[in-house]
Amino acid sequence: MATIRDVSKLAGVSVATVSRVLNRSGYVHEETERKVLRAIKELSYTPNFVARSLSNKKTSTIGLMVPDITNPFFPELARAVEDVMQLYGYTTILGNSDESVEKEKQYVEVLKQRYIDGVILASTALTADEVHKFGVPVVVLDRALTSDTIPMVTSKNREGAREATRFLLAQGCRKIAHLRGPAQLLNADERCQGYLDIVEQTDWFHPGLVVAGNYEMKQATDATLALLKKYPDIDGIFAGNDMMAIGALRAAQILGISIPDKLAIVGYDGITMGEVVYPELTTMAQPIYDMGALAARMLIKMIEKQPLDTLYYELDVQLIERGTTRKV
Repeated sequence: MATIRDVSKLAGVSVATVSRVLNRSGYVHEETERKVLRAIKELSYTPNFVARSLSNKKTSTIGLMVPDITNPFFPELARAVEDVMQLYGYTTILGNSDESVEKEKQYVEVLKQRYIDGVILASTALTADEVHKFGVPVVVLDRALTSDTIPMVTSKNREGAREATRFLLAQGCRKIAHLRGPAQLLNADERCQGYLDIVEQTDWFHPGLVVAGNYEMKQATDATLALLKKYPDIDGIFAGNDMMAIGALRAAQILGISIPDKLAIVGYDGITMGEVVYPELTTMAQPIYDMGALAARMLIKMIEKQPLDTLYYELDVQLIERGTTRKV
């Protein structure tokens, strides 16, 4: 069984440095931290956090709240959170809120009774004031709140939506619709606004081209069927997430519309499911793993009472071209 000395030897650092990385105490250079974490993983080293938990009354347990475990985006996010938490000796408890405010509140109360050390919220049915009352460190992930005091990790939603819409115009699309997410979510509003920033400058746009898919495949399929029957000249769709984009793809196939020759589709997220549908989905990909890992590291710093470099991270997104758009 590997020891802390084995880790220090493999990483080429002192035992004291390994200890600082594990305990999040004192300054450790970022590259040094990466070396230590790689050594821990390579040696399958398991730190003994029992003594530390007894002395500081911590449980080394955090809660992760997601809104819809059936959406592949959130398991991919959860994997990153769990990977980082496990490296630092923390256990992650997963809760699925089903977009319900009441269910989310119930989960929070249960987690607090278990004396968790902190919470990562990828589901924000709650308000900022309600989050402030948790009594433990909180990091909001993906679904940002309107708050200047709660740490958050998200992506450049509005900028990514603009790029996706411009890309569809560059494809030759002349009437682009938008499948938007739930009205109460800030990231859905930002993606919709990014779309509007581009299309409101055209002579063909009207509000009827924006329809709700609520981030769900079935709702998006039904909404797209109605949309394409009402406006058969639509030749482009920007969906606010990949699940809705896949729903739009399904609707087009039901109607016998050729993809991408007659209709181009771009999603948002970059989930792996987009690679297994046919045609494969063009998407604005978020750095899903990086977002989850960053949120986990922020929460650990807060739990260990270490200062954060910043309270807000907005990560870049990347257009990934696949089969639902044309090669130009």
